[in-house]
Amino acid sequence: MIARRIIARILVAASLGVAATFGGTSSWLPGSTAMAQEQEQERSSGGGLLRLLFGSRPAVQEAPPAAQPQQRPRRQQQRSTSQPRAQSAPATGDVEKTEDARKVLVLGDFVAGGLAEGLEVAFAENAEVIVASQTNGSSGLVRDDFFNWPESITGFLEEEEPDVVIIMIGANDRQQMFVEGNREEPRSEAWMGEYEARIRKLATAVREHETHLVWVGMVPFRFRSMTSDMIAFNDLYRRVTEELGGEYVDVWGGFVDEEGNFASHGPDMNGQPAQLRAGDGINITRAGKRTLAFFLEKPLSRLLADGNTPALASFGPELPADFDAEDVDLSRIERTQPVALGDRGMLGAGELLGGNLAETPELAGAREPQGDTGANSSVPGRADDFSLRRRPAPAGDRPADL
Repeated sequence: MIARRIIARILVAASLGVAATFGGTSSWLPGSTAMAQEQEQERSSGGGLLRLLFGSRPAVQEAPPAAQPQQRPRRQQQRSTSQPRAQSAPATGDVEKTEDARKVLVLGDFVAGGLAEGLEVAFAENAEVIVASQTNGSSGLVRDDFFNWPESITGFLEEEEPDVVIIMIGANDRQQMFVEGNREEPRSEAWMGEYEARIRKLATAVREHETHLVWVGMVPFRFRSMTSDMIAFNDLYRRVTEELGGEYVDVWGGFVDEEGNFASHGPDMNGQPAQLRAGDGINITRAGKRTLAFFLEKPLSRLLADGNTPALASFGPELPADFDAEDVDLSRIERTQPVALGDRGMLGAGELLGGNLAETPELAGAREPQGDTGANSSVPGRADDFSLRRRPAPAGDRPADL
């Protein structure tokens, strides 16, 4: 009986293991539903038969983490949360101007506007100079229907009362112009004649106001045709300004390379490499504006100091007060001809330093060509005597016995 009971229990245990292994879910077995659910979890978790035999617990699946709100990049957050604010001008160390400060007025187009900005920086720490500007970026001397400079300049002069007027204009003037009812192409004969007349009218208005005139030439541009026109315009600016007693300032060299071609990069006012022109080859960067102002600093300092061109410096004895150059007899002036450093006619040119200037028979014979030694044979005792055996120096060169 006991043996039968043991065998029966073994068979029941074996049947339970087979049912559990092959997923049996017979309702007649106690706890079969819970076991089936557990086995289903094990199969889904990859346990299999080994997990059943060794009795390991199924891995507990953790709940997925709660979805966190996506944070926008820091830059975007700052843009969305920051309030718009007015842009403050960079500090340039401005000082309070004196009551009798001299005023410089800049007139012209967008290039002149950049020049005015550069001058403001240049004279920011100078309490004796005020820089004012009346510029129109899209203006010129051709489209007087858009902005008429000869008619508007009088009002600017009366309003500002400047001591020096700087004009820089012409970058927008490469277009057709009406001359006596006809549409003329740029740089044609009629076009150039009318353009010169408008330049003269503008410069005359400044001179009639008894104000110093400084006309600044145009800069080169990336486009060759535009640069060619600027060269022709600058010739007119220079000629008319100098005829009316004004001063012409050439800034061309600050914006070209060694070969004279347009350069977007170059040395700034401190000699350091910098980008002077914008990527379009037309506009001027901050460093370029400061370079423009650098060309104006010296003539402005001179004009604002005394208003006159300083006399040429004189090196030598002071001339009498009643000196008149017309009374000088030029035929009696003695002039010294320049002497070349390699001139063999100079006294002692054939001798090295320390040589005997007196010509002796021994030296004369030593200088004569000897065989293949050539005309420049060495002299005994001289620095170029490299003979193995030192030859005695001529008797005339020997030191006297003490």
